[in-house]
Amino acid sequence: MNNPLPSPNPQWLWFLSRGSGLVLLVLFTAVVVLGVATRNGAAPRRSPRFVTAELHRTLSLFAVGLLTLHVVTAIADPYVSIGWAATAVPFLSPYRTAAIGLGTLAVDLGAAVLVTSVLRHRLGLRAWRAVHWLAYLAWPAAFAHALGAGGDLRTPWVAAVIWGSAAAAAAALAIRVLARRRPARGIHARPPSPSPAPSPRPNRKHYIDADPDQRLLPAIDG
Repeated sequence: MNNPLPSPNPQWLWFLSRGSGLVLLVLFTAVVVLGVATRNGAAPRRSPRFVTAELHRTLSLFAVGLLTLHVVTAIADPYVSIGWAATAVPFLSPYRTAAIGLGTLAVDLGAAVLVTSVLRHRLGLRAWRAVHWLAYLAWPAAFAHALGAGGDLRTPWVAAVIWGSAAAAAAALAIRVLARRRPARGIHARPPSPSPAPSPRPNRKHYIDADPDQRLLPAIDG
């Protein structure tokens, strides 16, 4: 009698997809925090500002690779039906339409930020900065996706990762807002230091009296 081979358990796909999604949320939060630190000059004193900016870019590129793993494992998981179209167009997934759609929206906004960052020198600073503000919209969409897509918020470590990321992002946003409002509060600038008194102009007559050979020159005072 032929015994059929047991079908492989596809549950590992769900764990890999969910785990990569949570790590991706942490990375996205770190990118936002580092972006605010670079913008406000709040980097640690021991590390130059360009180190923070380079770490910001490196984590962004690493997040792209992790995002690919997250999307592929989510599509390959036979337990849910998402569809490849739902990875590009929001709210097309028949499975948890709102949560998956918000994740797709976050991907689209993040992709726009990434592409314009690569083409920054061609677009100009003003256009790049206008698109870069979309990152502040992409993070809430990614956060809402993490809340609603997994259904495992009762797991303590999952809740700690998600709400810890929310606290870090909220703190970064508060610092960003306070930094923008600080000049408008009318902080008094330091009074200018008094300029040193001009040294008295040397008297020509003094030199003439000091040097007998110069008495033939006209004495000009003042």
